[in-house]
Amino acid sequence: MEVAGDPSEFQAVDLGRVAGDQAPNPGALELDEEPRLDRVVLSEERKGATEMEEAGGETKSQPEAQSPAQRDVNPPTPTPALRDYMRRKFFVLRPGTFDQALTDLKALINHQEDGALQSTWLLAEVDHWNNERERIVLISEKTLLICKYDFMVLRYQQCRRIPLNYIDRIIHGEFSFPERAVTRRDGKGLRVHWDKLREASFVSRWNPWSADMPYTTFTEHPVKGATETFTNICQLENFKAQLAWAVQKAYQMDPVPGRANGVLILDRPILIDTYVGIMSLINNQNKLGYSLARGSVGF
Repeated sequence: MEVAGDPSEFQAVDLGRVAGDQAPNPGALELDEEPRLDRVVLSEERKGATEMEEAGGETKSQPEAQSPAQRDVNPPTPTPALRDYMRRKFFVLRPGTFDQALTDLKALINHQEDGALQSTWLLAEVDHWNNERERIVLISEKTLLICKYDFMVLRYQQCRRIPLNYIDRIIHGEFSFPERAVTRRDGKGLRVHWDKLREASFVSRWNPWSADMPYTTFTEHPVKGATETFTNICQLENFKAQLAWAVQKAYQMDPVPGRANGVLILDRPILIDTYVGIMSLINNQNKLGYSLARGSVGF
């Protein structure tokens, strides 16, 4: 895979410093012009609780209210009936299918070019036109491999190699769309950029089949939660942590000549710049990007 741009132009970013910039300033104070009533009441309650504790009494703390975002962190566990339906519908869940796919893909790894295999993941790739497709993602010592595999006939079809020491940004956040977009997508994604010196051209952005994009976007596979194994390999947060660690280690092992290197980890919305999206609506609603048991079609 050819990556445009001069590697010497990459800029170093310290992960610890990025995380540290978000830490609150302990010396910062909030000053109110007038005392607030709720703070006065809270102070009185705390004073009363302190007096009860000194007198040997017990106080019962009220549970803190959770925001909707906090309540939705852990999605509901699929019911046994839904799990059985998923096993019948998705070929990847059939016994031995995913193991066979990994065996086929491991044979493609070049230990000199890719290094040792670190971890394997089952995710969904979302292209720049919001089309969702099933992918097996492999993280090795030197490369990120994004593989297309046909689980119906157990055949490898395509694999893209992205050098880890060229990845400069990893963005995690909610999907966002233009204000007038007709179709939208819920949930979170992870976007990986590997060429910050090159922006996608106008022709590439408006070509739904273009593969000349300097980034790719992942989201969680629909079979997450079907079994404990698939819950682990479909977890986007774990994939993000493993990828960030592997990229940083690859920079240390094989730095780009010219200057120090690093990757920038960002938490912000992921923009998918589509407005109508009729093709992606048909593709995603019918899950055409997945190996599914669709039944027979006839007249």
